[in-house]
Amino acid sequence: MRQLFRTTTAYRALSGSAAQGEAAHFTLVLFPDAKYLRVYLAECAKAFFGAEEGTRTARLIDEESYADCLFYPAAGGKLTAEAAGAISDESILRPVEGTKKLFVLDAFQSVTPLVQNKLLKLLEEPPAGVYFLAGATAEHTVLPTVLSRANVRRVPPFSEREAAEALARMHPEAGDVRAAAAACGGVLSVGEDLLAGGGEDFRLAEQFLAGGDTAQVCRAAGERGKTFFAALRLVLRDVLLYRTGQERFAVLSDPQLKQLAARYPAGTAIAAIGFVTDAEREIQFNANPAQAALALALRIGGERERSERCSPPGRGA
Repeated sequence: MRQLFRTTTAYRALSGSAAQGEAAHFTLVLFPDAKYLRVYLAECAKAFFGAEEGTRTARLIDEESYADCLFYPAAGGKLTAEAAGAISDESILRPVEGTKKLFVLDAFQSVTPLVQNKLLKLLEEPPAGVYFLAGATAEHTVLPTVLSRANVRRVPPFSEREAAEALARMHPEAGDVRAAAAACGGVLSVGEDLLAGGGEDFRLAEQFLAGGDTAQVCRAAGERGKTFFAALRLVLRDVLLYRTGQERFAVLSDPQLKQLAARYPAGTAIAAIGFVTDAEREIQFNANPAQAALALALRIGGERERSERCSPPGRGA
């Protein structure tokens, strides 16, 4: 996984600028995977200090105990106004081991506007030799005034192939990881959760599309959260492939896909995939997953009915 992180364009750009002594004083990394954001930032921090794997500095950064590389907040915590004050106080102290000091700010998407404003002046004009590396999973919660002062580096989701290779290395006991890699959208933690679910998300997605007790299925979908919507998108993609006679390209092999393909015209399946993306975006903005699933069921059902009304008998592809 760490090796994969080091192949990203953002990492290489940060590494290159640091090696040339041209690192920006404030860099904001946009990384889509909350679970591994802190790990990615640690890899960038090692590059910033030129610390190769296996060296003392690299080990201490991984342990978050290197004196000149300070991580905020504590793992799993939130950056508070009190912590912002501590960062300001610490920033005026000289580095301990070298000539520069790096503050790593994790989960910046969760930092309140109050705390962002408290840090703003320091991020804009830090003391000599002081640098900031912040990481966020989303841009919309970062204040425009903060964004305008940052060197923003975006890390896109990994490709399906990259995700499959990484998941296979991380979970060799899982066997076939193709479905998880195809469904996770390049976000490794979602792929891991899909693997941990043992196929439950895909079964639930098929039940969702087959109809029946919509309320019960949506409640279960809400409990699964992101993994359900990821699985649903892949099921719909494979339904579309079956519907259009391209089932050889499908990832899933459940016999129910043929039945679902007969139920959903191609246009409906395409529209439904877009609806799933809309639902995922709403959840990113803190919508309730169960309610999002119910609204999604209504939208897909409405689209299917509209398609049936508009299609001549014997058609519907």
